[in-house]
Amino acid sequence: TTDAAPEHFLAAAAIAAMSKMFTRFVQPGRLALITYGPCAGKMCTIVDIVDQKRVVVDGPESVTGVRRHMMPIKRLSLTDFRTVLRRGSREKTLKKALEKDEIMKKWSETSWAKKLSAKTSRAAMTDFERFKLMVAKKKRSVAVKKAIKKK
Repeated sequence: TTDAAPEHFLAAAAIAAMSKMFTRFVQPGRLALITYGPCAGKMCTIVDIVDQKRVVVDGPESVTGVRRHMMPIKRLSLTDFRTVLRRGSREKTLKKALEKDEIMKKWSETSWAKKLSAKTSRAAMTDFERFKLMVAKKKRSVAVKKAIKKK
């Protein structure tokens, strides 16, 4: 009977540690990035939870271009941003909540969003734009080396 008590305390400690470890929960109002499928790279908001593996997401379409549809959680990357929403909220309610909390503005200021936009702009570059970028990098490198040599 003396062995049972420490196990109970260890389990309680493990649960407490997990709640500190995980902060991005699957919940209505959570902003997420779609990582796979036709909407890959677009932002969406979780509106409802269907079961252990699937959720209903909505852009809203006028803001992010994502229609309301069901999606596996595996295809989503959860962000730190969440707006207060009830399960199954309408698109109009969702849009108001996102505007009120300025969620999309906050998202665009994160380094994650900046990296994604840089990646898309690099992918859309033409051959001549890539050449100009290479020349600019060479000039910058020469200027930096010159400045370091002076010191």
